[in-house]
Parts: sequence; structure tokens; C-alpha cells
Amino acid sequence: MQDKETREMLADMVWLNAVIATELIQITENTSAILRKSAPPASCLAEHHALRETALAMAEKYRPGTMLAQHLGKHQ
Repeated sequence: MQDKETREMLADMVWLNAVIATELIQITENTSAILRKSAPPASCLAEHHALRETALAMAEKYRPGTMLAQHLGKHQ
């Protein structure tokens, strides 16, 4: 039983870290836009998108079907 519990705990941690990572990326973009008074550079936006996709793939691997993908689709 402990082995299953440990797997569940680790899956929860991977998912939560992916949520935190994607939110930090969004905060970084928003802060950059505020400071620049314009959108971040296109290269940064493309890299951030790729990073979000990686974090989402990790989250979906261990906790499929959560609201994370839907939420990330609303980020601008």
C-alpha cells in the first residue's frame, strides 16, 4: 500500500510543480509587458509557449484530465 501512496504523492507533486511553473511563466510575461509597456519579444513568447507545453505534458502524464490545459489556453 505504501508504494501506491508514494506514487500518488509524487504524481501530485509533479502536477503541482507544473501548475506553479506555468503560472510563474505567465507572471514573468505580464511583468515584462508592464515594464516595457509592450508585449515581450516574440522569441521569449515562443520559448515560454514551449516551456508551458513541456510542463503541461508532464502534468497530463501523471494527472490527466485536470483543468490545467483549459486554464493555460486562456493565458495571454
